[in-house]
Amino acid sequence: MTRIRRAIISVTDKRGIVDFARELSEMGVEIISTGGTGEMLKNSGIGIIPISSYTGFPEMLDGRVKTLHPKIHGGILGIRENETHKKEMKDYGIPPIDMVVVNLYAFEETVRKGGVFEEAIENIDIGGPTMIRASAKNFNDVACVTDPEDYDRIIREMRENNGCLSKKTRFYLARKAFQLTARYDAAISNYLGLLSDEAEKKEGVVFPETYTVQFRKIQDLRYGENPHQGASFYASTGNGVRGIAGARRLHGKELSFNNILDLNSALEIVTAFDEPCAVIVKHNNPCGVGTSDEGLVTAYNRALSCDRVSAFGGIVGFNRRVSEDLARVLTEIFLEAVVAPGFDEKALDILSTKKNLRVVEVEGLSSDGFEIKTVSGGVLIQTPDTGNTEDIRVVTRRKPTEDELRDMLFAWKVCRYVKSNAIVLAKGGQTIGIGAGQMSRVDSTRIALWKAEDGGFNPEGSVLASDAFFPFRDSIDLVARKKVRAVIQPGGSVRDEEVIDACNEHDIAMVFTGRRHFRH
Repeated sequence: MTRIRRAIISVTDKRGIVDFARELSEMGVEIISTGGTGEMLKNSGIGIIPISSYTGFPEMLDGRVKTLHPKIHGGILGIRENETHKKEMKDYGIPPIDMVVVNLYAFEETVRKGGVFEEAIENIDIGGPTMIRASAKNFNDVACVTDPEDYDRIIREMRENNGCLSKKTRFYLARKAFQLTARYDAAISNYLGLLSDEAEKKEGVVFPETYTVQFRKIQDLRYGENPHQGASFYASTGNGVRGIAGARRLHGKELSFNNILDLNSALEIVTAFDEPCAVIVKHNNPCGVGTSDEGLVTAYNRALSCDRVSAFGGIVGFNRRVSEDLARVLTEIFLEAVVAPGFDEKALDILSTKKNLRVVEVEGLSSDGFEIKTVSGGVLIQTPDTGNTEDIRVVTRRKPTEDELRDMLFAWKVCRYVKSNAIVLAKGGQTIGIGAGQMSRVDSTRIALWKAEDGGFNPEGSVLASDAFFPFRDSIDLVARKKVRAVIQPGGSVRDEEVIDACNEHDIAMVFTGRRHFRH
């Protein structure tokens, strides 16, 4: 156990620091402090030694230099059981520092708020990371405290052990310290990398030469996609915990690996719509999507009617709060989970009667700028598929009606979240048939038509969305026999004219978006 006799405190995040310092002072710990932190502690009646008095040097260069001094770093790095270290520290008048309480300039916050380059540079901390790394390296003798959430734990242990901290705790603190400095340096590296002249630019987006990310474990999972695979759930540390990683489970069993994937897909889909929207997801594909200005009950019933068989055991997502009436409808079939931005109290009471139903509250998507997909030996990094529809143009003789165009844009949004090759049939603000994940586009078309008819829908008058161009006219001829009236697709095939001619022959309206929606 290491007795804490002397501590240096210099924090940007001042949550709880006064109470923590007061507890240390009451246990006889001598406190050395810097600038604003020192003033706060002194004004709170806590005795401190100003850093300039301790080192004999003033804070200088606009505060850039204040802790970079042998008396500070010698006191931190000296090994207590090393006779040579002990002699040198004594010869040069360097007392040991047993605890370093430091967190860093708010570089990430400055950048996130749009601070100018010069402001970002001034928020690159130098002294803080140096003290953190030094004290974490020497964890055998020094406690490195970087997180206000640990203050209570540290005080409890010190009170129980006559002012001492165990090696186990010091190692725990050191591990967190290096995780902090790794994240901090990564944020700086990524920021500067995005400004690099060598960085490749694609559609206005810069891809830096190196890109560093850090994830923090939220929880261990029972298993991965299959029971023989181990798995854990990690959250991005860059911009706080948001999206599915920041979701709150209000009821039901722990989320599984596959639950999390499906919940994320459901969240992505419903947040793409401004109007009330419901989606049912199965195996990372939507099996039904519905919208309605009448509210979520109607939207859900529309989503459910698209594929009632596949909906069994599915994940349901909404972009509005779940009401009592909606909750009653949701209990009529077996569902794995429901995700929404909120739940009325009575709605939660009703859903909680279903023992195995997971009820998940999440505010919205997290946007970290890039999507990352792992491959053997590396990762692929891309910008998100935003699904822009500004470049839509009619390519057939017949123009779509207003109702058809509305359904086409709805189907085009849904298509973005369906595994390729993807075909979506829609009518009246709901999907009526979805063909997903086929190696042949015409097979996806066949499946979408079969799903529609099997679900009791008449495809006549519906619209079709395709995530990529049609390589042949076969799909158009197929849907024409069912009197599908309009098609939305990217275009770009060498046989575009053949496909356009087919639509003209069948009096089908078709528009090109100029942008595809592959999803692998």
